[in-house]
Amino acid sequence: MIQVKEFIDTDASYAEKKANQFLADLRDDQVINVCYGSMMKSTPSGTVNQRSTILIVYKTSGTE
Repeated sequence: MIQVKEFIDTDASYAEKKANQFLADLRDDQVINVCYGSMMKSTPSGTVNQRSTILIVYKTSGTE
């Protein structure tokens, strides 16, 4: 079965760290594609923060 897993930056968590932890548990032959995007998010105080989104497309061995 082919599945997707999305990781999005938040104020308390970075997408890169979570995605790398997830990928560490997969075998290389399970990974189909990794897509990355970034965006700018404005805060009420007027500052702008960059946010990242990572999408991992991978194979599972069964119906997880």
